Amino acid sequence: MIAATYFIVSGGPYGLEDIVHKTGYRATLLILLLTPLLWSVPTAMMVSELATSIPEEGGFYIWVRRGLGPFWGYQETWLSLAGSIFEMALYPNLFVDYIGQLAPSFVAGHRGLALGFGMIALCTIWNLVGSRAVGDGSVLLNIALLCPFAVLIGVALFGAHRGIPHATPLHHADLLGGILIAMWNYMGWDNMSTVAGEVDNPQRTYSRTMLGALILVVITYLAPVAAVARTGLDPNAWVTGGWVDVGRFFGGEALAVAITAAGVIGAIGTFGGLMMSFTRLPSVMAEDGFLPKVFTRESSRSGTPWVSVIACAVLWALCFPLGFEHSLLLDVLLTGLSILLEFWALAALRIREPNMPRPYRVPGGLFGAIAIGLPPMALMIATLVRNSHELVGDTSQLVIALAIIAAGAALYYFSLLFRAQPGIETQEPPR
Repeated sequence: MIAATYFIVSGGPYGLEDIVHKTGYRATLLILLLTPLLWSVPTAMMVSELATSIPEEGGFYIWVRRGLGPFWGYQETWLSLAGSIFEMALYPNLFVDYIGQLAPSFVAGHRGLALGFGMIALCTIWNLVGSRAVGDGSVLLNIALLCPFAVLIGVALFGAHRGIPHATPLHHADLLGGILIAMWNYMGWDNMSTVAGEVDNPQRTYSRTMLGALILVVITYLAPVAAVARTGLDPNAWVTGGWVDVGRFFGGEALAVAITAAGVIGAIGTFGGLMMSFTRLPSVMAEDGFLPKVFTRESSRSGTPWVSVIACAVLWALCFPLGFEHSLLLDVLLTGLSILLEFWALAALRIREPNMPRPYRVPGGLFGAIAIGLPPMALMIATLVRNSHELVGDTSQLVIALAIIAAGAALYYFSLLFRAQPGIETQEPPR
């Protein structure tokens, strides 16, 4: 569970390069310390209470539906799946990019597309085997992913390059831009909740998983950045994918190749983990009558909702060639709004179901349940103000996000017509 959650949230230190480039070493380390306190810790606490109190397949969809009603439950799933289109298109592209750094001829022409589709197919087969296979495989992939960074930390701390006294000043400082990227790198704590029906002893497992994964993510973010910061390497030289160049600078071509291979592993592990999470949503929505019943079909051997897995894989494969590399704001906004709905459901359930058994409880009563949602909301507002003019092509990402949100409301009322058809069985949320 910890290994799978690590891939879902992090997938390694990749993505931190742009924070260093935008804010410098000291600000990056401060952001990487403060963002989990304001964003990850509240989310992990919220997930721990709700996942241990309502350990059902579908996770956050069930929480919001039960706390706020079916309309908001539908919006929770819509925002998550819509955000997944922009996020899941990223990892096959990263996979191809890292292979291209190792062997450019392998990705030339249409070979890059074939490799990306092959990665999606591999992760689909991995998921069809079952959630336990995803968890066990994630442990091995975590070890392979983090070993090169352990070597990098050692070389940076004890090699000949340490102790350069003065780092070059930043050319263009962008603190809020760095915070947005950090939020994306610390996002995904709720995703493991959707497989709660497949987890042994979820009442005990989820709170331990959140704590263990949070510690692992923070350490593997801070340690390599802090080690390189001690050397004084120019932060202006950091770009997307810059860990490979950093590895080459400190450890030569062998370490650069190892970090590149780890990037390939990180893309596979993150895509596979997120696939396990997102593909449970169509299945539980079909059980509630919002989608055709065919999505509820499960493998008799593993219990995996195989129709949902294949349908989502086809959707993401169609979106993969579009790229969406510059749609970070869309992903953060849509996924962030779904997380805020979960915080509101936490407070609503404290009011509506005060006597519900809660193996883990956010301290502070109703006030505490409300208060832990305020820092994530403040971060969402700050990043939205900073990045409201980001574009996809010629269109503002904010405009696209608002259109997606409006479409979710329209689709809910359209789905009510589908549910009203003869022969469609529905499952009303418990009261």
